[in-house]
Amino acid sequence: MFCFCGLKAHFLCFLALVFGTSGHENGPEVVTVVVSEGSDAFLPCSVSTSLVQELFDWRKDQNKQDVFMYENYSHYNNGLIGQHDQFKGRVSHFQQQLQFGNASIVIRNTTISDGGNYTCHFPNLEPEQIFSIKLVVRYSLKDRRRENARAAPKPIVWLVKDTEDQVQLHCVVPGAFPKPEVLWKESNGDIVPAEPQVLYRGDHYYITLLITVTATNTGLFHCVATQEEIGHVIDAEIRVPVSAPKTNGSCNGESSQPLQPL
Repeated sequence: MFCFCGLKAHFLCFLALVFGTSGHENGPEVVTVVVSEGSDAFLPCSVSTSLVQELFDWRKDQNKQDVFMYENYSHYNNGLIGQHDQFKGRVSHFQQQLQFGNASIVIRNTTISDGGNYTCHFPNLEPEQIFSIKLVVRYSLKDRRRENARAAPKPIVWLVKDTEDQVQLHCVVPGAFPKPEVLWKESNGDIVPAEPQVLYRGDHYYITLLITVTATNTGLFHCVATQEEIGHVIDAEIRVPVSAPKTNGSCNGESSQPLQPL
């Protein structure tokens, strides 16, 4: 675990909880930092000498993308050139902490592509020192249909009269891969238990989910499809009327016939 002079003890305890470390038999200790996509990532690195007039160099992965460099008051945000385009305007250091040996950086508004292995290098120290940091950026769930062709389409929902007092809500998620988790939820977020019907055809999943609710349970219901692997979530909503419909309802208000996956 790295120590930062001048920081409060409780903050050091916080770092110990957030950053996991793993020792390597033939290499340096690796610190793992885990953040959610879109948040800021704090990458820790420190030595026991002042860095105000020293050189330290942050790089990413085996292709050695230049992330951040500081050398004797100059750095990528002030005079130095060569920073990789991916990190321009997004990386900062702690100028006031350099005197305490703190070479940590912050990467703003992280993306999935920021994840990887970083090195913090002090080439002019005796002996030369290199620290390794692994950054893991987890997906934040959102509608990714515009950016990912594998994102599941908007669910198709409709209602059908079941009895005089009940209606059946149908939801179909057609042709999705990877396999999404499909749930019916009430407007307050509570999950309505249901067993999905899953058909796998042509390397895609077709999922149907049915629930039965009373006609007096007026309100919105949401059919939610989630693909954790690609950070995609999409939903469709339907309102249950005060009384059950006398005929088959429309699919998303357009067709009177329930749709079945092809």
